[in-house]
Amino acid sequence: METFPLILAAGAALPLALAWRFLERARGAEAREAQAMLRLDAGGRTLGLVARELEASGLAVLGLAGRIPADIAAAVEGEGRRLLTLADDVADHLAANPGPRSLKEGRLPLGPLLREAVGSITLSLGEGARHWQVAPEAEALTVLADRRALRRVLGQSLARAARETRTGDRIALRLVRAAETVALVIEDEGAGLPREDLSGGEGTRGLSLGLSAARELMRAHGGELTLEATPGIGARTWLTLPRARVLEDQLAG
Repeated sequence: METFPLILAAGAALPLALAWRFLERARGAEAREAQAMLRLDAGGRTLGLVARELEASGLAVLGLAGRIPADIAAAVEGEGRRLLTLADDVADHLAANPGPRSLKEGRLPLGPLLREAVGSITLSLGEGARHWQVAPEAEALTVLADRRALRRVLGQSLARAARETRTGDRIALRLVRAAETVALVIEDEGAGLPREDLSGGEGTRGLSLGLSAARELMRAHGGELTLEATPGIGARTWLTLPRARVLEDQLAG
């Protein structure tokens, strides 16, 4: 009779041992997954830095082309556009292979953010290379958003406008309000874009010009990025957010 409890104990120990082994394996798998996600996130950040460095260098070379003799300006401008194309390719690769994304949302006044983004492009291109017009209504808006993400969206959108324009051209930023949305519209006087550059919808090259990553960041906010263009006239980039994200609209009618 004394052996019966021992048999029961041995029989209970086996499932416990198996359960413990499976638990350990699950914990190991979770740890490996966490490490893989960290490596993926770190790789994404590295590529993001490469894209921004290429973009800044390309804009700087593009701005230089407007301040040098015409006989060599074309070659310099071509090199600037090549660097910007590389930046676009890296940005689109990131959009096609997104890593983990979490928004750190907070109260975000647009005025300082717009001035920072415009100032960064101006610094790269050179003072006076483009004429910037920022509507007071846009500067007066405060939204609920991730500052870093929205700064990237603005940087890529303004870089596109700068790329498609020439020295002395105007780039305007204005606000468009609707019943359920509010949009920051970036208008330029550039050459516009061929229709094929606007097609593709969900494809990573659908927007072309490196805006796929910016679109994904807008969608993470429940918004959208769309591009309208007329060849030879110019383009509009619409950065649209849900009206629920507007925390303060000082100049609303």
